[in-house]
Amino acid sequence: MSEPVQFPLAAVVGADELKLALCLTAIDPKIGGVLIEGPRGMAKSTLARGLADLLGGGPFVTLPLGASEERLVGTLDLDAALGQGKAQFSPGVLAQADGGVLYVDEVNLLPDTLVDLLLDVAASGTNRVERDGISHRHNARFVLIGTMNPEEGELRPQLLDRFGLNVALEGLPEPGARQQIIRRRLAFDTDPQAFCAQWAQAQAQLRERCQAARQALAEIALDDQALAWITERCYAAGVDGLRADLVWLRAARAHCAWRGGAAIEEADVEAVAEFALRHRRRVTPQASPSSPPQAEQQPLPQDARQSGEQGGQGDWGALPAQPVASGARREVPNWAKKP
Repeated sequence: MSEPVQFPLAAVVGADELKLALCLTAIDPKIGGVLIEGPRGMAKSTLARGLADLLGGGPFVTLPLGASEERLVGTLDLDAALGQGKAQFSPGVLAQADGGVLYVDEVNLLPDTLVDLLLDVAASGTNRVERDGISHRHNARFVLIGTMNPEEGELRPQLLDRFGLNVALEGLPEPGARQQIIRRRLAFDTDPQAFCAQWAQAQAQLRERCQAARQALAEIALDDQALAWITERCYAAGVDGLRADLVWLRAARAHCAWRGGAAIEEADVEAVAEFALRHRRRVTPQASPSSPPQAEQQPLPQDARQSGEQGGQGDWGALPAQPVASGARREVPNWAKKP
């Protein structure tokens, strides 16, 4: 049975900030995945599926609702181990996602133990299953994409911190954008193959740009000046621990590679600032006068965004991404907006 045709990432209307975050994660999976916040109907799964294509066509695996720990990590057959003298392993979701994307919808509703396990394996790239003295280890290198609706419950700060980037989507598109979304959704549903053929060139350009950036990544130094900008900002924001500094530095380097630069500039640091700080900030930006001047975030290029008359379509609610304020942690800095 053939895989269903997936909606092209390049054809999604708006959501430019989320698309950028996903592209950066495709360029450097060590950034640590993306947590997407927003209401239902926001094309979150469509966007996440598009990431698998940018990674080179790896598998896209969804964690089933109500999955047990055994379903997640896999199981060992003890009878076979005793009779044949070797462990017989039945793969779980983590093994199936190796080399691709693991998508977890409503991650905030999962038991904390499962979320901890997911994040541990995503960070290490290895899953180890042990039972009664018998163990099995396998690769589980995947990009973790989690979604949540904050109105349905929060994640503990310790778990929030372990998602590399955080993007919030707002659920109220303007009438023109809504019309564009609906037209493209209907066009895709009517003839998926024809629709994908229409967007094949834009999708190929996006995929090739990510591949070129991935190849150039190692040539871009994680230099002291970029580190200084980031550590000062993390300190001013009252960020706990050092994960934010490392994630931010990696994301800034990926953004430099994305724009085709040779060295990290302050604009790269600023372009990914909210992605790295949004779910970790403990001090409001107004209380941080020592922060360096803000640079404008570089948007996706027109050939990748396709947000005009030819532009993209997502699910019924693919929107321009906007930060959502919810308490001091989520307060949005008064930075310059994109033109």
